[in-house]
Amino acid sequence: MYLVHKSHLQFVGFWLGIMGWILSVVTIGVIQWRVWYTADTAVITSGVAWVGIWRVCFYSRWLVTSQYQLLFCQPMRIWDTFVPFDIRAAQALMLVAAVTGVGGNASAAYGLQKIFFGIEEQKLIMTAFRMAGTLHLLSGVSSLVPLAWNVYSVAGNHTIAFPPSFYMPSAPVKQEVGDGIRIGIVASIMMMSSGFVFLSYRFPLHKMDIHAIRIC
Repeated sequence: MYLVHKSHLQFVGFWLGIMGWILSVVTIGVIQWRVWYTADTAVITSGVAWVGIWRVCFYSRWLVTSQYQLLFCQPMRIWDTFVPFDIRAAQALMLVAAVTGVGGNASAAYGLQKIFFGIEEQKLIMTAFRMAGTLHLLSGVSSLVPLAWNVYSVAGNHTIAFPPSFYMPSAPVKQEVGDGIRIGIVASIMMMSSGFVFLSYRFPLHKMDIHAIRIC
């Protein structure tokens, strides 16, 4: 139980990694990465469209029925030629972040399991924590890069040449950062914080070992 009392910060880091990974997965599916405001409300009834990394959606009465506003969505695939590089990068790197996050959490769980059951194998624990820290850092950076890139695109009001089947305007009146990017940034910070926690771990010495070192 000696190691358990010396590993409270790593338990916190583990839960940071778990929560960060969950938020990263949520970020992948959320459509509100970019919020487009449009002038023409004939098709986009609310005047607001959401651009995610996998699909574009907006409420429309005209495309579905004349009585109810329903969500009209069109997919964006990584091989579609109109998809800009910042969104393609997000499609690829967010998946990398999710996979490396799983690996980091698994390594962290393995190391903490050794500690919890009193298996004081220094080499295995240190290797597991270093791998967890490295993978968590990689996960955080992999998601932060496309998130920052998309924030830059929103700030510059960059447009996307959507095909006619999307019924999207050639350019928005204005656009804003959506909740998807905000959630992703929080997830990235949590993953990187977890990574630093595990990489900063130092295997503690027993009091008897410290006493022996002092005698020597």
